[in-house]
Amino acid sequence: MRAISLFSGAGGMDIGMTQAGFQVVAANELDKDACNTYRLNNPEINLYQGDIEEQKIELYKYSNKNIGVVFGGPPCQGFSVAGKMDLNDPRSKLIFSFVDIVEKIQPKAFIMENVKSLATLDKFKDVRHELYIKSKNAGYNIFCIILNSKDFGVPQSRERAFFIGFKDINIEISINDFFDYYEKPLSLRDTIKHLGRAGSANNKRITNAKITLAEKPILRNSPYAGMLFNGQGRPLNPDGWSSTLPASMGGNRTPIIDEDHLYDDSPSWVEEYHQQLLTGNYQPTYKEAPSRLRRLTIDEAILIQTFPKNYSFTGSASKIFTQIGNAVPCKLAKVVGLAVKQKLENN
Repeated sequence: MRAISLFSGAGGMDIGMTQAGFQVVAANELDKDACNTYRLNNPEINLYQGDIEEQKIELYKYSNKNIGVVFGGPPCQGFSVAGKMDLNDPRSKLIFSFVDIVEKIQPKAFIMENVKSLATLDKFKDVRHELYIKSKNAGYNIFCIILNSKDFGVPQSRERAFFIGFKDINIEISINDFFDYYEKPLSLRDTIKHLGRAGSANNKRITNAKITLAEKPILRNSPYAGMLFNGQGRPLNPDGWSSTLPASMGGNRTPIIDEDHLYDDSPSWVEEYHQQLLTGNYQPTYKEAPSRLRRLTIDEAILIQTFPKNYSFTGSASKIFTQIGNAVPCKLAKVVGLAVKQKLENN
């Protein structure tokens, strides 16, 4: 079944959709570095680089060409709780550009991924209403499903909304249709430990951003929540799964790993430090963290997002981190693709 990818990024969602049995025949992306990565890994796919409004004429050539699915994740910055949630952000309008292309191409279904807040906050109810009306006018029955990556084999807690539309009004989809795909994720330890310590042969792409202790830490019940360190990079528990990997990784927003706890099974420094703070046995001061603490590497982030180990990325370290953080985890995309494909084939 043929598919078209919009707002493709480095191709994370495309990997999952391909694994689900779709053939991606065309894609669109604006970012230069993401385009270079996409082409390097997908030379057979027609990639239309540039602003989606300027590339519509090329994408419209696929109208009535028996496209099964149009999929993609329009920019989420205007809707994200991690951003300004600004409806006037021009990027917030791109969800409607997505629907414009769906209306013209008329695939059997579409899958639009975005942040959970777009689907849940009252602030965006008018946007949702407009999205539903435009989709209906384009000829689609639309459903919204909220999924967490960690429920489908991804070692990362990452909730996302999927707006799924079907041209056949008899097709419906709900969260129940995803139960068969539930899979307990590997722990971070099992996901990344085999790479070796940061800087070793299979884990060379390190992050040099300093880690400093917060003079006024924000404490939570869990040592892996709150703010023990300056910046927004939180420590990760190797025996659990990662928090959401942000597109802003590369500096002090990059998550933190305790190497000795990960590789030598030493007691967690973060947990011990957190306990000292809770009991008042330590007066927090601004200073550099112990050297055993370091930032997540590029190669570890790639595996946490469930990209294939051999997937090649281009650009500077910060650009690669952005491509990784912006991606839909490949395993999650595969699950969504399988669920939609099954609906289409059974009707």
